[in-house]
Amino acid sequence: MSTIQNTIDVIVKQGILPLYFNADENKSIAVLRALYNVGIKAVEYTSRGPEAVSNFKKMVEVRNAEMPGMLLGIGTIKNYTQAEEFYNAGADFFISPGFVAEVASFLISKDILYAPGCMTPTEIITAENAGVKFVKLFPGNILGPDFMSGIKDIFPNLIFMPTGGVETTLQSIQGWYSAGVSAVGMGSKLISKKVMDYEAYETIEKETKRVLDLIDKIRS
Repeated sequence: MSTIQNTIDVIVKQGILPLYFNADENKSIAVLRALYNVGIKAVEYTSRGPEAVSNFKKMVEVRNAEMPGMLLGIGTIKNYTQAEEFYNAGADFFISPGFVAEVASFLISKDILYAPGCMTPTEIITAENAGVKFVKLFPGNILGPDFMSGIKDIFPNLIFMPTGGVETTLQSIQGWYSAGVSAVGMGSKLISKKVMDYEAYETIEKETKRVLDLIDKIRS
């Protein structure tokens, strides 16, 4: 099991956190393989359906057998029961749409990364005071890079990542990076339902590689 700092390092190094859910176990695994093929080492699988737990357990099995170094996290965690269930299923890190105090204390005590979604300075302060190191700015399309620029100096010890509405374009990603984020979360803009329906895994590989190259370009 990875530690909080190691997980942060992996996500920040790759600069992007791909996230997705698919009710189909085989498609869920195939997307994970496609991402791993182009060098992705941290993925967020979102808990957005009754199949999430069984799919996730199977994905952990496949990851253990085939994908050394891959961190598999779980998203859309809204309560302690879910957190415990996915902790027992082997999740490496946890992401929420909002801050959940009991989830934070449970995971931080186990040295596992918990990244809550926050959209106000009050929520960010609450998370920071609970020991959170990594904050998801959510929803990113509502907040925008200007919000990040405005709060950056107040939270010098936190790592920020917007999720929701980050486009796969140079302009969108650069706007966020210039504002001070350390990574960007990308869901349907990168891994669309259509692409999964058509099982166009080469498209996922190509798009992800293109975004990774954009981030390298922005950082250099």
